Amino acid sequence: MVLQPYSATAEVTYNVVDSGARGDGRMDNIKAFLDAWAAACGSASPATIYVPPGRYLLRNAVFHGCNNHAITFRIHVTLMAPSDYRIIGDAPNWFGFQDVTGVSITGGVLDAQGIDLWACKISGKNCPSGATTLGFTKSSNILVRGLISLDSQMFHIVINGCHNVKLQGLRVSASGHSPNTDGIHVQLSSGVMISDTKIKTGDDCVSIGPGTTHLWIENLDCGPGHGISIESLAKDLEEEGVQNVTVKSVTLTHTQNGVRIKSWARPSNGFVKHVVFQHIGMVNVQNPIVIDQNYCPRQENCPGKASGVKVSDVRYEEISQ
Repeated sequence: MVLQPYSATAEVTYNVVDSGARGDGRMDNIKAFLDAWAAACGSASPATIYVPPGRYLLRNAVFHGCNNHAITFRIHVTLMAPSDYRIIGDAPNWFGFQDVTGVSITGGVLDAQGIDLWACKISGKNCPSGATTLGFTKSSNILVRGLISLDSQMFHIVINGCHNVKLQGLRVSASGHSPNTDGIHVQLSSGVMISDTKIKTGDDCVSIGPGTTHLWIENLDCGPGHGISIESLAKDLEEEGVQNVTVKSVTLTHTQNGVRIKSWARPSNGFVKHVVFQHIGMVNVQNPIVIDQNYCPRQENCPGKASGVKVSDVRYEEISQ
């Protein structure tokens, strides 16, 4: 079926139902979504992909960049991953965006149905690692607003190798005992802003990896979870640093950690500098401020050397508990 826009204005809208999607919670709709993406990519005008009311079942997919640099997903409904975690469990992302520019996602609920996979991992069985719910790679000028992410198999949202990304008004939710379900992970990216967001999860609310610069986090509620971490540095000898990070007006409640910097104990040319933690409120936080340069979870195969990561110009202002 060839999708036709139903708007005669400069901005065109493509309805996924026109390409055969059904919001019955049973039929896999990923082909319809990819067809809508292809149609929007083929438009010479800004385009909106509209998902009307319903519950849409979708397998994993990658949306690749195209010549249209103004595409909006307007969801406002629930998108569901398959209940059998093995179907997408070995994929990097449930929804992946690669080399895109000017993509916006407004509204919607992404229900990854990760509970059974968490149980598998906790039991010690042989399980897939799990898919990140929403991943952007090598992309720019991205806006995600008003999205709800539920029960991700792995990380909820990953920003990797991107520039100019705004994440606004998000709600992230998973059990406090869910393994490796970081709320938002940022690495190798610049100009990322996270604001007005609430995260409840079983791992870091926000994790900040190597190569992150000019990151701004403001008005964030975190908990349960492991707090906000500049994390897992010194995995490699040649590693980009983390710099120009501001975290302000944050409340952490019933978290394992507050604000944390952690690196492996091995040589590295990585660094952390020009970081500000400001106006941070903590309620029942086990470890309010942590700088750990001997990081080794579970104390297995620890490198046992001195961390080469240089930490400097880190300021803590108005931290309350």
